Amino acid sequence: METVPSYSPSIWVRVCHALPRLDLTMQMRDNSFVPDSWEYQQTLLVLSSLSAIALIFSLLVVLAFLVHYCCCHRSDSGNTSDEEEEDDDASGGHGYSGRKGRGICCVTWVSVAAVTLCCVAIGVGFYGNSEANDGMYQLTSSLLTANYTLASIDLLVADSVAGLQQSISGPLTTMEDLFTGNKPALVSTRSCRRLSERVVSLLSSLTLARGLVPTDGGTGNGSDTIIGVLTPAPPSIAPTLTPASSTQGPFSPGWAANTLMVNEDYRWLSYVLLLLLDLVVCLFILLGLAKQARWLLILMTVLAWLALFLSWGSLGLETATVVALSDFCFDPNTFVLNSTNFNTGTSTDILDYYLTCSRRMNSPFQQLLTQSQRALSSIHSHLSNLERDALPRFPKAERSLRDVQQILNSTEGNFHQLVASLNCRGLNKDYIDSLKGLCFDGMEGLLYLSLYSFLSALAFTAILCSLPGAWRSFAGDSEEYEDSDSESEDPFTSHQARRPTAMGSQRGALPPFYSYQGAGWTPPFSSAPPLPTQNASSNGNPGYESLPLIDRQSPPPSYSPSMLTGYGGSQSNPNPAHSRSLYSR
Repeated sequence: METVPSYSPSIWVRVCHALPRLDLTMQMRDNSFVPDSWEYQQTLLVLSSLSAIALIFSLLVVLAFLVHYCCCHRSDSGNTSDEEEEDDDASGGHGYSGRKGRGICCVTWVSVAAVTLCCVAIGVGFYGNSEANDGMYQLTSSLLTANYTLASIDLLVADSVAGLQQSISGPLTTMEDLFTGNKPALVSTRSCRRLSERVVSLLSSLTLARGLVPTDGGTGNGSDTIIGVLTPAPPSIAPTLTPASSTQGPFSPGWAANTLMVNEDYRWLSYVLLLLLDLVVCLFILLGLAKQARWLLILMTVLAWLALFLSWGSLGLETATVVALSDFCFDPNTFVLNSTNFNTGTSTDILDYYLTCSRRMNSPFQQLLTQSQRALSSIHSHLSNLERDALPRFPKAERSLRDVQQILNSTEGNFHQLVASLNCRGLNKDYIDSLKGLCFDGMEGLLYLSLYSFLSALAFTAILCSLPGAWRSFAGDSEEYEDSDSESEDPFTSHQARRPTAMGSQRGALPPFYSYQGAGWTPPFSSAPPLPTQNASSNGNPGYESLPLIDRQSPPPSYSPSMLTGYGGSQSNPNPAHSRSLYSR
C-alpha cells in the first residue's frame, strides 16, 4: 500500500508515536493504532496513570506544608514572640522588618509567583483550545465536503437509473407496440430497451454509491430502486440525514461529521469553563492578598483544591488522547482501510484508490464506466436510425421517440458528471485536508492543552502550599485595633469614631470638647480666654457673654493620655485669678 501523497506525519506525531508502551503487567506492547484491542487500551491506561501518580505526589507535598504550618508554627510561636516584639519596636511599630514581617513577605511573593504561573498556563490553555477547535473544524468541513460528493454521486446514479427505467416502462414500450409491423424498427427498439437495462444494471453495481439499496433481493436488474441516503447541500452546511434503513453506517462521513461537531462543542465549552474557573481563582487570590481578606483566601483555597484535581485529571485524559492520535496519524491508511472494509464491505481496491490517488493506479470503475458509455452511445445510434427510417412511416411514434431522446440526453449529462465525481482527486483532497486538520492543528492544540494542565497543576500545588501561611499571618480585627490605638489616641480618628463605647469607657473623665459646664471652664489646650461667670459679665462688659466659636483655635491633632490626666486634674480646680489675668491682657 502506498502512502498518502502531500501528507507526512509531523515531528510531534513521530515523537509521541515513539514513546514506549507498557501494559498493566509492565510488558512492552506494539504501538499500532488498534483502539478495539484490550492490550492497546492497557497501554493508554498506563500512560494516563502517570498523572494520577503526580496527583498523589502533589497531595503529599501540600500535606507536608499543612503539617508544617499547623504544628511547627504553633510550637515556635511562643519562643519567637519576644523576638518579634523587639523587631517590631526597632521597625517603628509597623512589624514588616521583623521575623514575622519577613515571613509574610516571603509567603506573599510565593503566592504571587504561583498565581503568575497559573495565568501563563491559562493563556497557553486558551491558545491550545483554539487550535484544537480549528483542527476539528477543518476535519468536519472536509468530511462534510466528502459527504456532499458522495451524496452527489448517489443522486446522479439515482437520477440516471430512474430516467432509464422510466424510458423502458414508458416510451420504449409504446414504440414496440407501434413498430409491431416493421421488423427493423422493432429490432432497434428492443435493442434500445436491452441496452438501457444494461446501463441500469451497471450503474446499480457501483459499490461506492452508499444509497443503492436493492428492493427485490439484489438481483441487479432494472427493477432495482435507488433510495437517497443523503440530501445534497452546500459543503458549509450540514446535510439533512434521511436514513435508507433503520441503521446508519458508522463510517458515513455525514454521520461522523455531525457526531464530531457535537462532541467538539461540548469539549470546547468544558475547557472554556475550566479556564475561566482557574482565572477567577487566580484573580480573587490576588485580591485577597491585596486586601488581606482571610475569608476570601479560605474560599479560594477550597476552589484551588478543585482546580488541582481537574488539572491533573485533564492531563491524564490529554496524555492518552495525544498518544492515541499520534498512533493514528503515523499510519492513517492502515486503520481506515481495515475499519472501513470490515464495517461497510467496500473492496480494498476502491478504498486504496481514493486514499492514495496514485497516477499509476487505474480507477476500479474504469471498465464499468466504459461499458456504460458504449451502451449509451449505442442507444443514441439506434434512436437516430429510428428517427431517420421509421418515423416517416409511423408519425404516431414521434412523441415517444422524442421522450426517449430527452431522457437519453439527460442521462448522458448525468453520466459525465458522474465520471468527474468518481475521480479520486476530489475525495482524496478532502481526505488529506481532514488528516491535516486532525494531525497538525488538532495535535498541536492537544499538546498545548497538556502543557496548560501541567503548568496549572504545578501552580495550584504551590498556591495550596503558600496560601495557608499567608492568611494565618494576617492580623485579626482585635490586633488591628490594638495596633491603631498604640499608634494614636486622637479622638478624631476613624478608629475612635467606629468605637465610641470603648473610647468612652477608657476616657470617662474626659468631657465633651465644646460642652460649656460652668464658669471658668477652659477648653483643653486652647489659647482662647475662658468664658466669664455671670458675675463677671455684669461688671459692665457684656461683650464676653457670647464669644463666637470662630474666634477660637482648633485643638491640637493629638495628645497623650498623660496630658488628658493632667487636664482632668486642672479642670477639677479652676483658677479664676489666672482667667482674670488672661482677660486683663
